Amino acid sequence: MSDLKRTPLYDLHVSLGAKMVPFAGYEMPVQYPMGVMKEHLHCRAAAGLFDVSHMGQVILRADDPEVAKRALERLIPQDVLGLEEGRQRYGFFTNEQGGIEDDLMFANRGDHLFVVVNAACKEADVARMGAAMTPEVTVELLTDRALLALQGPEAQSVLSQLSGEVADMTFMDVATVTLNGAECWVSRSGYTGEDGYEISVPADEAEDLAKALLAFEEVEPIGLGARDSLRLEAGLCLYGHDVDATTTPVEAGLTWAIQKVRRTDGARAGGFPGAERVLQEMSDGTARKRVGLQPETRAPMREGTALFASESGDAQIGTVTSGSFGPSAQGPVAMGYVDVQHAAPGTALFGEVRGKRLPVSVVKLPFVAPGFKR
Repeated sequence: MSDLKRTPLYDLHVSLGAKMVPFAGYEMPVQYPMGVMKEHLHCRAAAGLFDVSHMGQVILRADDPEVAKRALERLIPQDVLGLEEGRQRYGFFTNEQGGIEDDLMFANRGDHLFVVVNAACKEADVARMGAAMTPEVTVELLTDRALLALQGPEAQSVLSQLSGEVADMTFMDVATVTLNGAECWVSRSGYTGEDGYEISVPADEAEDLAKALLAFEEVEPIGLGARDSLRLEAGLCLYGHDVDATTTPVEAGLTWAIQKVRRTDGARAGGFPGAERVLQEMSDGTARKRVGLQPETRAPMREGTALFASESGDAQIGTVTSGSFGPSAQGPVAMGYVDVQHAAPGTALFGEVRGKRLPVSVVKLPFVAPGFKR
């Protein structure tokens, strides 16, 4: 793994006994000695600390902040102009076919926008923004900051012992907060579906902050394995699996993230790549849909499992995009895409696992209710 990058917390992961694996060009912890199952359950019950420093942290800045906001609206179907200072939103870059090139979080920090994008896409995202925005807008990929996520029902009680300010933050708030002596940019959005905070911290102060958080008995380090199972139970899309450049927001069930002002008849309707298809699908529907899937045996149905309407014969009607054992759900859980005529909750389907078709039911998402602080 010598050609892989390392986050500022690499040495800490190794000292904690993490199993390191290649992920999006980085050496990342997939699990710690506690194991994926216990890490997952600990995050649900108390608090888990995740290293997400591999993700891209980007600053968009212009002499007039409104210029940067309008420029970002040319690339995403979200309402950027209407986002208040100190708040953030979920969004996604679309392509000319209406597919999702990446999903992201963007925050209004007053004189600039702060955008967090996925690790595997960050170079392409920065190039995309640079091509569409410069020279009016400066697009800066930060290389001197780490990113931590403290997640779980005890996240507030832990972090508020480092700064009481965070207790007053609600879902999708952002603020500049001093934690363990470091100036941090903190958001409260729930990376795992649980209540929690995402903390951008100067890289040279990240390890000290992580150690300060891990010193609390409520906090354990959590790896990529439990991240995936937590997000799957919460019905949250994992980019490159549940959504990608061939998936539209309507197919993915993400139209809740497109505000009224950007929809048909809205004040700033369209104007983003693929708008014609996306808005038409919002009006007329689409041929396939992302759904929750509950296997009726103990065997998980993994990504790529073909789905059928009957136990024999028939053409394939869908595919599993994420699937594993759900520790909190106490059984296998999955998500995938199926033809709309097979997408209603309660629909009985079959997944082909090692040459056998096993029963699976379409269910409503999420498998575990979110714990966000509204």
